[in-house]
Amino acid sequence: MIVVTADTIEGKAVTRTLGLVRGNSIRARHLGRDIMAALRGIVGGEISEYTKLLGESREQALDRMVEEAQSLGANAIICARFETSMVMTGAAELLAYGTAVVVRDA
Repeated sequence: MIVVTADTIEGKAVTRTLGLVRGNSIRARHLGRDIMAALRGIVGGEISEYTKLLGESREQALDRMVEEAQSLGANAIICARFETSMVMTGAAELLAYGTAVVVRDA
């Protein structure tokens, strides 16, 4: 599956547009991670606990979007985007969305 943020894929022609596809993941913070993050906030530096949490969420949302596209018969997703929003205190949603298409060599 080809996934790009652009609206075209070099060397490929879109033969069919199948529509919007999306995948999401909602994750809550973990007390252990919060304690480590607070300590890092005092001394400075990357808060790797949250970096890992958001990375896992991105991958899960992307995988779910790809699964939806495949179920429609797509072999590519164009105009892929990620968005995030707070659902409640301590929990955030990561959303991946794009346009499922069928492409062929140009």
